Amino acid sequence: MDYLPVKWLHILSSTVLFGTGIGTAFYLLVASMSRDVALTAGVTRWVVRADWLFTATTAVLQPLTGWWLMHLAGFPLAARWLHWSIALYVVAMACWLPVVWLQMRLRDVAAQALREGGPLPPLYWRYFRWWFALGVPALGAFLAIFWLMVAKPA
Repeated sequence: MDYLPVKWLHILSSTVLFGTGIGTAFYLLVASMSRDVALTAGVTRWVVRADWLFTATTAVLQPLTGWWLMHLAGFPLAARWLHWSIALYVVAMACWLPVVWLQMRLRDVAAQALREGGPLPPLYWRYFRWWFALGVPALGAFLAIFWLMVAKPA
């Protein structure tokens, strides 16, 4: 009886998690590459808010609904695809936690540059490179998790 609502919640939260991640990454990347300090300051402020509102909540919901689904569907914890999914989720979250910190630094540095009327300083670009570098494995991990959840390979 609970299986379909839990599955729906799991799929919905994964969609919000992935969609927010892709969307905020796209806007932060485009705003930063524009080198428009006012635009970048505004976008980074909203990216941080979106991450706390959408990404943080769904990042918690995903493992909770996943464990619940596993229990309801009777999937054995020994299933290899589950092991890989969990490991990849840990990798993605291990990338996301420093990304949140970096986004807050990017927001603060961009806001300071805007107040001072100058360009985005070298510190912004150092944080940005780390942000980008951590986003690549997180994206790969999430794409692999989606495949594992759909295919459930033996």
